Amino acid sequence: MHAALGQQAAGVRNALEAVLGWSSVFSARPRQLVVISPSPHAIDHPVASVMPTISRAHGARMSGPAFQFLQAHSHRLHPFSGMPMPRRLSAQEVLAPLARLPPRRSIHASFVPAASLRPPVLPRLNHHRHISLKSFTKFWDSSSAQTPNPLQIWRIDKLEEQVDAAPNDPAAQRALFQALIESDIKPAYESLIRRWERLMEFSPQNPVLRDDEAFRLYVLALVKTGQTASVDSASRRRDSILAKLPDFQQPASGEKSRSQFIAQSVLEDPKAHGKLNIPTGSSASDTAQPSVANTAYGGAGAASQPIGTTGAQALLAAGGHGGKDSPIYVTIAQPKGEAVWRFLRFAALLGVGGFVVFTLIAVFAENTGILKSRNEPSEYQVTHDKTVTFSDVHGVDEAKDELQEIVQFLKDPASFGALGGRLSKGVLLTGPPGTGKTLLARAVAGEAGVPFFFASGSEFDEMFVGVGAKRMRNLFKAAREKSPAIIFIDELDAVGAKRSARDQQHMKQTLNQLLVEMDGFNPVDGIIVIAATNFPQTLDNALVRPGRFDKKIAVPLPDVRGREQILTHHLRNMKLDQNVDVNKMARGTPGFSGADLENLCNQAAVRAAREKFQFVALKHLEWARDRIIMGAERRSFFMDDKAKLLTAYHEGGHALVAMFTEGAMPVYKVTCMPRGQSLGHTSFLPDKDRYSVSLKEYRAQLDVAMGGRLAEEIVYGPEEVTSGCSSDLQNATNVARAMVRYWGMSDEVGPVFYHLQDASISAQERAKIDFEVKRLLSAASDRARNLLTEKREQLRLLAEALVEHETLDLEEVHKVIRGEKIREGEKHAVSNVEITTVTTSPGPSSSPPSPPLPEVVPQPSSASSRQTRQPEIEDPPFISA
Repeated sequence: MHAALGQQAAGVRNALEAVLGWSSVFSARPRQLVVISPSPHAIDHPVASVMPTISRAHGARMSGPAFQFLQAHSHRLHPFSGMPMPRRLSAQEVLAPLARLPPRRSIHASFVPAASLRPPVLPRLNHHRHISLKSFTKFWDSSSAQTPNPLQIWRIDKLEEQVDAAPNDPAAQRALFQALIESDIKPAYESLIRRWERLMEFSPQNPVLRDDEAFRLYVLALVKTGQTASVDSASRRRDSILAKLPDFQQPASGEKSRSQFIAQSVLEDPKAHGKLNIPTGSSASDTAQPSVANTAYGGAGAASQPIGTTGAQALLAAGGHGGKDSPIYVTIAQPKGEAVWRFLRFAALLGVGGFVVFTLIAVFAENTGILKSRNEPSEYQVTHDKTVTFSDVHGVDEAKDELQEIVQFLKDPASFGALGGRLSKGVLLTGPPGTGKTLLARAVAGEAGVPFFFASGSEFDEMFVGVGAKRMRNLFKAAREKSPAIIFIDELDAVGAKRSARDQQHMKQTLNQLLVEMDGFNPVDGIIVIAATNFPQTLDNALVRPGRFDKKIAVPLPDVRGREQILTHHLRNMKLDQNVDVNKMARGTPGFSGADLENLCNQAAVRAAREKFQFVALKHLEWARDRIIMGAERRSFFMDDKAKLLTAYHEGGHALVAMFTEGAMPVYKVTCMPRGQSLGHTSFLPDKDRYSVSLKEYRAQLDVAMGGRLAEEIVYGPEEVTSGCSSDLQNATNVARAMVRYWGMSDEVGPVFYHLQDASISAQERAKIDFEVKRLLSAASDRARNLLTEKREQLRLLAEALVEHETLDLEEVHKVIRGEKIREGEKHAVSNVEITTVTTSPGPSSSPPSPPLPEVVPQPSSASSRQTRQPEIEDPPFISA
């Protein structure tokens, strides 16, 4: 029975070797679990009962002849000794952690008993982490023994088979010795020493003993095991054995033998004395050959071992065999690419965790005020700027009069409550940008002599929910502590826009807090809220109702007298030339706001300083006005004569139509010098402020807009009209559409107002509106064509003067069209250009055409906007067809 079992075990081993191959047992194949006994007594652990446990835990497929062998014999008798198998440990207790490993699709289990002097093989579990079998059970003690490389064990095992088959082959012995040395394990060195000494004792005629390389490896093993004192005796012993051979040559007298020379060279080699990788529990002095009876298993296992241990068995014994003193270590191999995915998972978890931690820290810091900028006060404080009074504010007399009662209330609040009246809690200043709304609020605080708290609407918007409402509370809290005081909120529309049911709740918190703060006031608090906005129509109705912002003050653009006062105020500290007429400059700047006029004075002073003037002259003020109206000159821009002449004709057409059309705005300056984004510019300047526009004036505006394109058509022909008229057509179309839809200036459509996005307009009515727009534009084109055809000679003279002088004012334009000479003492900027009809298209421009302009929005006649400023016809660059 025992022999049959042994043959069956050998058959299992041969089947594994034939099917899988020994090398595949050690390879990192996924879903492959190889369980191999390190000694016959390892079957004491019923591995067969472990397999169903693994199968249940992993849902795996169990297969293989070793599994069948285990099921048939592992639970009965020992397959080698015939003794009943002890059950010291249950499979569940020993390998229970295997059931907790991540599930795999299939597991191939194989079992190889240590039979027929076959070297045992350590188990290798393919998984994703490194574990040790000693961690599977509490019965194994900790040990620091190092597990040998299974590939080395397999290689040494194969070499031993070759040596056993051909014991007299020096090459095979030499290869085995070299593999044992390369293992760097002390038991392997001891196995080499025992094999050499057995050859010397029992086979002195073996050719291996004559191999110098084999003897060198033997001496190296002696040195590595700490037996340096035995090297000399080993050399003499080899010499004595070789001396008995008939063909051995004795060394000369006084010379060292070859064995002594090899021994001396090994002793002198510093690498031979390097640090050994010796397992714990074995010292260098243990040179005696270990007996099989001294193994951890003993008993029947000793009877099955031969005299002397093979190299592979020695390596396994050094690495551990699963006993109490020498546990087996298992290395879990990772599939390729697993490290990359593990790093990516770690990076993702680190990023998410870092983001959460950073968010929590930021919320905490925002609520506690730790991360506030050093330039930002920890709380709202009184603004300590230069005191501003009503004497510093000009051009808005009506607004100053309405704010006087606020000043009186702040100076004497009791007088207003004596008769039972109350003052407005909030004042809303509306008007175009730059008209002085903020300056008026500062003037109120300066006149009343009370603290002034300033806040911008954008300061209340933050990335965290609730911060805006908190800052609003802090603002009013600081103002109450300094009562009476003034709170000024600039750009109120940033926080006070109309609410919608679709808005998020956090978007309404700041506005709700402002409503609560203002509605919770008492008149005795002495706090006035002044706010400014450019878009009063966007404010929430609850914010502008009576009781909150119930006083609305319009701050319009200044008129002629207001502009003169503002210019006088800003020029009072400048050195002016005697010929500077402030009233003339005021009449020449309609539509300018207070900020525009301040900018004009500042640019004029800077220009005079750059030119080393001792005073600011009128030309400096006019230069600053032209720069604001028409843009900066681009003198470095190169334009050939043909393109420049075409631009001169285009701008001359605008100017001539404006000069000879009744109701057109007066021409201010004409230039073919590139300014801003245009190649030419015709600027118009009204002689007085206009607050409404008549039908005749709108028709004249259409005629002037079409004049540039028609001048090109008359001079160059219909085929040579360029894209430079795109902005003219856009302006003219917008004005004509507004005349028909908004202002009732069409007999066909009638006095009806059609909203821009009115969906109730029928298709027929839309077609009628489009037809009227085309009719107005066509009529304007006909009128401009007739006028320019009649004034073609004046057009030629004007274009020639523009090419020569680049920029002409209204007085110079009148002289040119009358045929008079201008600037006779001035050096010509360019050579004379022959005025003829050009048949070639202008050269390409370096800039694209201007983007389309938005459609004109109708304005009421009383609207105080910059519409009263003169319209400017700004042409985009020409692009060749």
